[in-house]
This record gives sequence, C-alpha cells and structure tokens, in this order.
Amino acid sequence: MRSGFIGVIGRANAGKSTLVNVLVGEKVAIVSPKPQTTRNSIMGVLTKEEYQLVFVDTPGIYKSGHYLTDLMLKATDDAAKDVDFILFVHDGHGGISDEDITLIKKYADGKIPMALAYTKIDIMPKERIAEDVKKLYDNGIHCDVFPVSARKYTNMRKLEQYLAEQMPEGGKVIEEDIVSDKSERFMVAEIMREKILLKFDDEIPHGIAIVINEFTRKENGNYEVNLDIICEKANHKAILIGKQGRAIKEVSSFARQDMEKFLGAKVFLTTYVRVEEDWRNRPGLVKDIFIV
Repeated sequence: MRSGFIGVIGRANAGKSTLVNVLVGEKVAIVSPKPQTTRNSIMGVLTKEEYQLVFVDTPGIYKSGHYLTDLMLKATDDAAKDVDFILFVHDGHGGISDEDITLIKKYADGKIPMALAYTKIDIMPKERIAEDVKKLYDNGIHCDVFPVSARKYTNMRKLEQYLAEQMPEGGKVIEEDIVSDKSERFMVAEIMREKILLKFDDEIPHGIAIVINEFTRKENGNYEVNLDIICEKANHKAILIGKQGRAIKEVSSFARQDMEKFLGAKVFLTTYVRVEEDWRNRPGLVKDIFIV
C-alpha cells in the first residue's frame, strides 16, 4: 500500500478546493468564485484499498495586505514543508504570466517533488494547453503537468492514479472513515461563510468572518447553532441584513439547509451581524476565526 500527504498549493481562485472536493468525493472545503475563499489549511482524505491520499488544501497565494493574509500565506508555506508531494494548481484559463512562472519555480525548485494541475481546461481553447506547457518547459519548469477539469472530471482519474504512484510505501496515515481533519463546528461556520460569498457577490468584500457562539447537540439529536457574522463597515451590515431583514433571513435559510444536510439532523440557526472595523488586522479576532 502507498500513502502520504499532498500539499495543494496555488494562487487564489485557481480551483484548489474544487479539485480536492472532487478527488476526495465529498465536500471538505467551501467554494466560491471569490479569491481567499479558503482561509485555513484543510485536510481531505481519499482512502482506497491500494492507497491513501491525504490532501492539504491551502489558502490561495495572495499579496499580503493585512494580518489575516499574513497568516494565510504562512499556512501555505508551512504546508509546503511538511508533505510528501506538492500538487501546484494553476488556472489554465488565465494563461501563464511571468509572475506565475516565478511562483511555480519557487515550489518546483524545492526538495519536495511536485506536479502541476493545469485546471479549467473545459473553458479555454485546447491549443493553448500545449503552448503553456512549452512555456513552462522553456522557463526551466520540468515537472509533470496534468491538464484537468474538475467540473467535467476530465483527466481526474489519471491524476489520482499518478499521485498514488508518487506516495511512499506504508500503511494508512489517517483512520479509514475520516475524510477531513476539520470539526463539525468549523464546517458549519464555513457553510455560513460560503452562502454569504455566493449570495452577495461583489456587494460585500472579503472582510466577512463567522464566529460560532453556540454549537450544541440536543438530546433529541437536533443542533442549536448561534453565530455572529462579522463585517468591517456599517454599510456592509445594512447590506447583509437587507430591507426588513429579508437578506439575512434568505442567506441563513440556505445555510441552514446545507448544515442539516452535512450534520444529518435538524438545525435551529440564530444569526447576528456585527461590525468590527479592520478586524483582519486585529490578532485577537483573527485568532478566533482560525480556531473556530
């Protein structure tokens, strides 16, 4: 048997979380069209009879702008040091810039072996793939490249088999029935944040956080969830709540449905919106977000 840890690294919005969710076969990370959707390193586990692949989905690489992004970048760099293999995920639809080349080489030139998943090939001209692979090679990047589409499952099985072959021989490193290292409490907070990102699109910037005040399972099996939605400005709070509270009721309803599906039980959800100016530069609040 082969088993090991795979660091999934790449720019923000390259499709890392979607790729991991598809490979694992279950939703272990939230997804949205916005960069910085993933803020913590999240582990997804794929266990087969012949191998076990433990994917470490990392925050997207993004220019540092505040304390929160500093922590996210550190989480990514730490993950790159403690894995058996690196899968660098690049958005093929976006082309390959000189900055991309520099970033890819940073990880390709390290001690840990690496391959590149060239994603979103279902929404780009096929002739571009060969051109970009040649550009990588011409710039000294000689790792294996897998053009894939997670959405269409194109070449995903081939990528899975390849990754299994790169793992060291040994027994399972994670118990067989585990698919993620994150708690139910963490995932409930992430579900709430995902629904906000999807509903409000560009109306609300990335400065949204979820703090769980109560997460309790009752004797009858139902869950009581009380949470705060933190935003950075008063006008963001007004948008989140909406006229006569309609917006927050709608997004909470969508989130509650996904929470119930995830937990397999009825959820009684209470949500509040509060303003914490510049919370992304306040270590105490950021710590609460990362621990959840």
